[in-house]
Amino acid sequence: MNDTTAPRTLSRTWETVTLDRMDGAVVQTRAHTVTLTRTPAGIEAQVNGEACELARAVSILQGADRVTVTAQTLEAPTIGKTRAARLHRLMARAGVPSGEHYGFAGAALDRPVFSLAALTEGDARAVWAFLCEAFPQVRAA
Repeated sequence: MNDTTAPRTLSRTWETVTLDRMDGAVVQTRAHTVTLTRTPAGIEAQVNGEACELARAVSILQGADRVTVTAQTLEAPTIGKTRAARLHRLMARAGVPSGEHYGFAGAALDRPVFSLAALTEGDARAVWAFLCEAFPQVRAA
């Protein structure tokens, strides 16, 4: 089963060392820095700071004798279903019709919102502040 609560990795960088051998003796040592980055278009690869084909980067990672993760960037964690349900209830108590909750959150964030559970902590706080500004009585709820 996939863990959907853990933040996804947006980018990860590895240092690799590959030992080329001939008759059991090391004849060459190759070092690479490989970075894979998730983009809307797919996964982009870089080797030693230069863009390359994904297959080449994966081949370097798979063929290396030593691979060390040196950096990674994670997606901001989301608030999840429990907090989203609470935000839905607060909007309902304030008088926002249930069919307009996503539109209301979208107006607060100035972008489309398709799931309150997918909001980050900062997004949820911005929606809450917008809700409190539009409906001051909700603070007492």
